[in-house]
Amino acid sequence: MKKIKSKSYRVEEEVRLSALPTKEDFGESDKKLKKYLEKIRVKLGKFQDVMYAHDKYSVLICLQGMDTAGKDSLIREVFKDFNVRGVQVHSFKVPTELERSHDYLWRHYIALPPKGKFGVFNRTHYENVLVTRVHPSYILGEHIPGIHSVDDIDEAFWEKRFRQINDFEQHLAENGTIIFKFFLHLSKEEQRQRLLRRLELQEKNWKFSAGDLKERNLWDTYQKCYEEAINKTSKAHAPWYVIPADTKEAARVIVAEILLEELSRYTDVVEPELDEETKANIEEYKRQLESE
Repeated sequence: MKKIKSKSYRVEEEVRLSALPTKEDFGESDKKLKKYLEKIRVKLGKFQDVMYAHDKYSVLICLQGMDTAGKDSLIREVFKDFNVRGVQVHSFKVPTELERSHDYLWRHYIALPPKGKFGVFNRTHYENVLVTRVHPSYILGEHIPGIHSVDDIDEAFWEKRFRQINDFEQHLAENGTIIFKFFLHLSKEEQRQRLLRRLELQEKNWKFSAGDLKERNLWDTYQKCYEEAINKTSKAHAPWYVIPADTKEAARVIVAEILLEELSRYTDVVEPELDEETKANIEEYKRQLESE
C-alpha cells in the first residue's frame, strides 16, 4: 500500500470542495485496509499511554461531515485499541436550555480533553457556522444582544464568529492541546446510497430520519458553508484535513495515518524518568516485595 502523507489532505491554501476527490481506495481490498488500520491504531494507543504519563499535551479531534459521512463508525474503528480511559467522545446535539444560557462555545469548552487524553468531538463548534448559517433563525435562540431578527445576522456577524473560533483554537493550542479537524468529504450520490440502505435494512431503520431528506435538499448550501468555514479556519496550529469519505475503510486509514504521522513529530512526548532517590533504591524495593 502506498504511503499516506498528511500534507496530501491538509488545507494549506484556499480549496474548492467540488474539485477535491470524495473517493480513495488505494487499490486495496477492504480486508487489507482493515488489517493496515489495526497496526496503526495499536501505535496510536501506545502514544496515548506515553502522553498520559508525560502529562503536558491533550489531543482534540474534530469530525465534521454531512449525514451518513461515517463519523460514528470511524470513531469506533480508529480508537478501538485505546485504553478506554484515554479517549473521551462527545456528540453534540441540539443545544439544551442550559447550553443556550451560555455563549455558543461554552459547551465545547467544558468538554475539552484533559492533559494526557484524546478528545473526539462528533460534530463540533463548527455547527455554529454551518447549521446555523444554513438555518439562521436558530441564532435567535442564543439571545445575543443586538440580534433581534434574521435580518440582523449579516456577513459581519459570521466574520466575527470565524474570528472567535480561530481565537478559541489558538488559545487551546498555546496551552498544550494538539488540534486535528477532519472534514469527511462525501459525494451526494454516496449519501443517497447510504440513506437507501438505512431504509432497506431493518436493523438500520432507526438511523433514518425524514429530516435527513430535508437537509439533503440543502446540499449545495451546506457545501458552500463548509468550504468557507474550512478556508477561513484552517491554520497551522489547527489545520483542516479534507478526507475522501465515499469508501469508509479508506477514510478510517487516512485519518489514523495522519494522526500517527503528525503526533510522531512530538518527540518531547516521552515517559517521565524516576526521581533519583527511587532509582537508587529500586533493588531495595524489589527485595522488600519479594520477601513478603
